[in-house]
Amino acid sequence: MADTATRQENYDHLVLNTCVLAGRIMIESGSEMSRVNDTIMRIAKNAGLKDAQVYATLTGIIMSGGVKEVGAEVGSIDKRAFDMEKVAKVNELSRAYAAKKIDIYEFRDDLVHIDDLVATFPLWLQTLGAGLVSGTLVVVFQNNLPDFWITFIVGMFGWAVYYFLNIYIQIRFLSEFLAAVVVGALALLSIKWGLGVHADDIIIGGIMPLVPGIPLTNAVRDALSGNLISGPARGIEALISACALGFGVAIALHFF
Repeated sequence: MADTATRQENYDHLVLNTCVLAGRIMIESGSEMSRVNDTIMRIAKNAGLKDAQVYATLTGIIMSGGVKEVGAEVGSIDKRAFDMEKVAKVNELSRAYAAKKIDIYEFRDDLVHIDDLVATFPLWLQTLGAGLVSGTLVVVFQNNLPDFWITFIVGMFGWAVYYFLNIYIQIRFLSEFLAAVVVGALALLSIKWGLGVHADDIIIGGIMPLVPGIPLTNAVRDALSGNLISGPARGIEALISACALGFGVAIALHFF
């Protein structure tokens, strides 16, 4: 009986740890909180923890298994990025676990090695995509076909600066600020060198890949779903990012 109780307690701890790990990955990857809560609770119930409770915010997760012997599990979220592939992978693993295609041990092992399961796009492809977004939006919204190519190049440089600063400096909002400075400076220099026509259009297109669209969307979704902590927090985060972009462009306009 003692061995059975110990095994059950270890199993419950494993389930809690798996739930918190899944939620942490989803929050760090930019998922909205309602999806995080739903996924965690589904995993817990499919594992047999019918009375589990979870409290998740942008900076941490607290989860109880509803069993006195198990206690609670706490997970800290120290970084946040945007990787919808990881969110989709966690949901895929959750569905596979619900269908009993994998057990809890395989589930947790896949979560631990999720970076190996979800391939990231190489830098050249990310940069190319940023350039295409920048150039295309200038044509679509500003009807400015002559500035397509220069905006394409400026957008690529801006994204490359943002990418490397996130890797090597890791200071929140500084990467957006300096990338916006580079975009603004290159846009103004392109006009001086006769490569562009409208500096405003080039700047608008160049910073579009950096605009915090996902945080703003998730802020609205969290607020509408009743999460009055994560919703405003995401909104403030998006606002600070937008301000960093605006200040960066202002600095470029002032000095160039």
